[in-house]
Amino acid sequence: MNKKKCSSLFLKPGGRTRIIQCIYVVGFMDLFGVSMIIPLLSHHVKSLGASPTVAGIVGSTYGILQLFSSTIVGSWSDVVGRRYSLLTCLLLSAFGYSLLGMSTTIALFVLARIPVGLFKHSLSICRALLSDLVSESERPLVMGHFNAASSVGFILGPVVGGYLTEHDGGFYTSAFTCAAIFVLNAVVNCNGTNDSSKACPDCSKSTQNGSHINSFYQKPPAEPEKMHRGVDWGQVSLLQPVWRQLSLVGCRIHMVASSDMWDLFLVRLLMAIAIMLYYSNFSLAMEERFSLKPKMTGYLISYSSLLGALSGFLVGPVTKLYGNNMHALLLHSTVLTCTLIFLYATAPSVWQVLLTSTFFAISTSIGRTCITDLELQRGGVQSSGTLIGAGQSVTAVGRVLAPLLSGLTQEVSPCGPPSLGVALALAAVGLLLIRIPTWNGRRTKQE
Repeated sequence: MNKKKCSSLFLKPGGRTRIIQCIYVVGFMDLFGVSMIIPLLSHHVKSLGASPTVAGIVGSTYGILQLFSSTIVGSWSDVVGRRYSLLTCLLLSAFGYSLLGMSTTIALFVLARIPVGLFKHSLSICRALLSDLVSESERPLVMGHFNAASSVGFILGPVVGGYLTEHDGGFYTSAFTCAAIFVLNAVVNCNGTNDSSKACPDCSKSTQNGSHINSFYQKPPAEPEKMHRGVDWGQVSLLQPVWRQLSLVGCRIHMVASSDMWDLFLVRLLMAIAIMLYYSNFSLAMEERFSLKPKMTGYLISYSSLLGALSGFLVGPVTKLYGNNMHALLLHSTVLTCTLIFLYATAPSVWQVLLTSTFFAISTSIGRTCITDLELQRGGVQSSGTLIGAGQSVTAVGRVLAPLLSGLTQEVSPCGPPSLGVALALAAVGLLLIRIPTWNGRRTKQE
């Protein structure tokens, strides 16, 4: 790669800024469209005649498909490039939501959830693309802004979906609107890629091939990342035979699976379950512990969601305050999250719950960004799609386990789920205390 040519994109702030802003728009519109539909799904499937058990099974289909497809699609984006993989995911997701808009039977409803479950990975690919476009020091700031933009979309979407639902055929209107948003997102993606080509043709080509624009910011890896037969990963295109693409995807997944990153993924899993347990019975616990009306609980949840969105803008300044020491920042944010879950579980009043919710939204937002950044540091930026996809698969495991654990602990006490969350977060803190010296030692040795 010619460093002089590739650096031209960074020497033209307007070109790179337009691309990054385009990705922010894609993230906002993605969760805006999805959040229009999510609150309506269970009601719609029941209106089609499904029993609560069938509705639960149908609802779990999406999570199971996401569990197995996240890593595969992320790795595929490394192989064929971000542009084509993102465009494919957006269009197939739009197709799935269009089918959802025509679902008048349970069978068609399940069929509509399959393409969405398999290919609704546009946010993961956007994160991988952002890691392509920025240096390691800029990455937490940009990722935080992207998470903030996406969260704002997730807050506004249910408002529009609820408004459309009040009219006749509201669910179907919402589903087709969501499909249209994903098609519009695909158009935005194409325009953004064109801007990238104009700003720097060589860099655009590099991004499309899954390699990284910011590679000249970092030291080259000890061993070039090549296929076992000596073919460069970047030589593969979308037009290559499917078997060849699958072979390369399998090799990338195997490389990540055999790497020494189990500790990071385990921390992600423990904290994901702990956070989900915090939210799992929040409304019921507020009613049973403090006799809080659902309306007030809704306000509290909205307040926490808004803070979670805004806290994305704090990630960059906090990272600079820590001197880009993501290990220490992850440890401290995990300790803070654990403490806040404990304070929530033992809260004597609603005001303490309000206080913990305020800082909980901030700590979890910073923690999510830290764990993603560390995965990219440890695993190598040229496998960012695979790594981010693997992280999403780990989180999906948490989504499967958290409802089960919440139900079991709630049988004991309304404070059971957050109490178990405290135990899991403490386990994550202990693991970090044991493993961080090892991570720092490797980093010092590499430098």
